Amino acid sequence: MAGTDATISTDTPGAGTIDMKLEAVAVPVSDVDRSKRFYQSLGWRLDADIAVGDSFRIVQLTPPQSACSIQFGIGVAAGEPGSVKRLLLAVYDINEARADLVRRGIEVSELFHLAGGPVPGPDPQGRSYQTYASFSDPDGNGWLLQEIKTRLPGREWEDLTSTIASRAGLLKETAEHHDPYEKSHAPHNWWDWYAAYMDGREKGRTPDEAAEAAGRYMRDVLHIAAL
Repeated sequence: MAGTDATISTDTPGAGTIDMKLEAVAVPVSDVDRSKRFYQSLGWRLDADIAVGDSFRIVQLTPPQSACSIQFGIGVAAGEPGSVKRLLLAVYDINEARADLVRRGIEVSELFHLAGGPVPGPDPQGRSYQTYASFSDPDGNGWLLQEIKTRLPGREWEDLTSTIASRAGLLKETAEHHDPYEKSHAPHNWWDWYAAYMDGREKGRTPDEAAEAAGRYMRDVLHIAAL
């Protein structure tokens, strides 16, 4: 590394404020159509199957209610088929989730928990994060069901609209920032500006950034002009 005086900070950086949701994970497979049939048999939603010539094809599927998808195909994942392990699927009731997969014809392990290594049976104390079941796709890519009923503190991002009080606070903030816009622009539906502003705040933008985004939406999409 250039510069002998360079040091690495040991300070823990704060949590980011820019929205960065994990969208998709690439899974290496050997037979695209076989893998597509397998993941659809799990009850996963097929989002896309796009081919461009003979050298590129991408298939995307999403587990029920998941914000993250998987992708595979031709020219998508560089790893060896079956090389991906410990892909976690969080479920609220692992017995119900396992039973559903078994009904679909999937070979799923019995429940196990971790105590210095895998131990048969569910966690004796019924704790979240501690009970698992495993299964694999046709190539051997490994999946784990993990039961999570209650997340640990700090494991969830703040939701500005999670309670009535927080919703009220966000609405008050939105109204305050909408006031100068309303006085300086042509008549418009206030709820359009509110929706754009609140969308920005829920995505981690500052109040000023959200107001700017709402203004752009009103100008570029709804063509509301300044007075």
